[in-house]
Amino acid sequence: MLENYGIDIWADDNFIIEDGVVKLNYASNPALINMVKEIREKDFKGPLLFRFPHLIQKQIDKLYSLYDNAINEYEYKGKFNAVFPLKVNQLPNFLKPLLKAGEKYNYGLEAGSKAELFLAMTYNKIGAPITINGFKDKEMVHLAFIARKMGHDITVIIEGLNELEMILEVEKETSLPTPNVGLRVRLFNSGSGAWAKSGGIDSKFGLSSTEILEAFEMLEENNLINILTMIHFHIGSAMNSIKPLKNALKESGHIYAELKNLGADNLSAINIGGGMAVEYSQFQRTTQYNLQEFANDVIFTLKNIARQKGVEEPNIFTESGRFISASSTVLITPVLELFSAEYDAENLRLKEKNPPLIEELRELFNDINSKMALEFMHDSIDHLESLLKLFDLGYIDLEDRSNAEILTNLIIKKAIWLLEVDDYEELKRIDNKIQEKYLLNFSIFQSLPDFWGIKQEFPIMPITHLNKKPTRSASLWDITCDSDGEIEFNPEKPLYLHDVNLDKEEYYLGFFHVGAYQDILGMRHNLFSHPTEINVVFENNEVILEKILESQKIIDILEDIDYDTKEIKNILKNNLDDNTYKILEKYLNENSYLKTAWS
Repeated sequence: MLENYGIDIWADDNFIIEDGVVKLNYASNPALINMVKEIREKDFKGPLLFRFPHLIQKQIDKLYSLYDNAINEYEYKGKFNAVFPLKVNQLPNFLKPLLKAGEKYNYGLEAGSKAELFLAMTYNKIGAPITINGFKDKEMVHLAFIARKMGHDITVIIEGLNELEMILEVEKETSLPTPNVGLRVRLFNSGSGAWAKSGGIDSKFGLSSTEILEAFEMLEENNLINILTMIHFHIGSAMNSIKPLKNALKESGHIYAELKNLGADNLSAINIGGGMAVEYSQFQRTTQYNLQEFANDVIFTLKNIARQKGVEEPNIFTESGRFISASSTVLITPVLELFSAEYDAENLRLKEKNPPLIEELRELFNDINSKMALEFMHDSIDHLESLLKLFDLGYIDLEDRSNAEILTNLIIKKAIWLLEVDDYEELKRIDNKIQEKYLLNFSIFQSLPDFWGIKQEFPIMPITHLNKKPTRSASLWDITCDSDGEIEFNPEKPLYLHDVNLDKEEYYLGFFHVGAYQDILGMRHNLFSHPTEINVVFENNEVILEKILESQKIIDILEDIDYDTKEIKNILKNNLDDNTYKILEKYLNENSYLKTAWS
């Protein structure tokens, strides 16, 4: 696990390690580092965000294949449909390839706001489904009517009875065709995993049983029962257990059947929301089911309920956005500095006569071998603690303290190098004081907001040096002026990186599975903008880097947050001579990320 960074757990064969580097397992198997170098040669600085549209295609193909397999196995009469929830990633360099990849399936979009609905109305293929979730006002409902007039197959999911009243009002006030209506049901059953609160009786969304009956009666009284075509539920994102889904399917399946038997003749679909798992862990599989089992359970459960209740088998809709998007994007950032670089033998300031514990540390370092590595490592940590106490008491000087820290770090590094893989559990107990701090040219708040906000795991690994054993227990620092901008070393899920000389070689880390939510949730803390984005496509098996969207210039960021940039320039210009101002203006037209040899 230490040397392959769990790539066999999370990568789904999308990435492989070969010749000591991470490669894309597609076409000519290009190395990520070669893509990085090509972009650097074009003088793009700072962190890089690589998007892989072929991985979007792979996930869409897989989703439809899973359900087609299940439908065929159980001779299911309903059809399968899917929509992509725009909230997961609305950016054009992601969305446009996604829509192209889904064309052959009639893959649609889900909107949760007016702005997202405008995107869906503009870019969704006519005839492909659009669903509208979330809380709505009358304007948003009116937009749905207009979308229907455009020819879109649109369904408004009702979150509350007031929304149904708005639909009835717009229907009376306009001559526009009425969109389909779905009812979001508030199930008793909740989901599993980090987003379990999406479902359950205390969920933010959905109608109670009483409200469902009231909605049915409202539609019936207004002669609009024919527009009720869907019921909807959502019990969680990336669920690690399938049991809550089975319970939710039974509950929603019976609600569907009851409404059919009450006279909702056009009710034909159950939208099961999202929930398909994405494996983020590098250390052990957290998902307790395989994806085919997920699809099979949906089909089998709903088929049984339909047969039991004597109703037609419903069409099935899903909104699995994370499953479709997460793997398609990789963040790559250079290491700028190692903060424990001073712990090298060349920095020792040994005296002719050293304190006895320093001499013992020297002997441990010189005599360490694989058989005694663990014992010597523990001894060195004990010696360091004793020497630090002696320093506090005034018995040793600053040079002695420095020598103690350097020798202890050298012993630990050598112990890690000597030990076999089976012994790494013991190394998790290494004290925080002897970890390496890797300074990375990126912002956690901008590029990994879910790590900062909810401690979401992401697979992290170097993209080179993978033919060498990593020997440094690593904490990662970003370049923001904020102590929260750190991924601390976790003894339970340790990250080990390589001991590199950044004066002589470059070292890049890759953050994988960042395609879901991270782009759009990213914040401009310290006014860092998005990384430079690149779409990676293939022509005759050759890599083409296209749609390069450079990280924003400082002046553009300031304008985006409503500063008068003309005023800024004038104030600066009035206080500087022309030559100095020209230098300043040049900097205003560059991005905020740091510039170094490897940046």
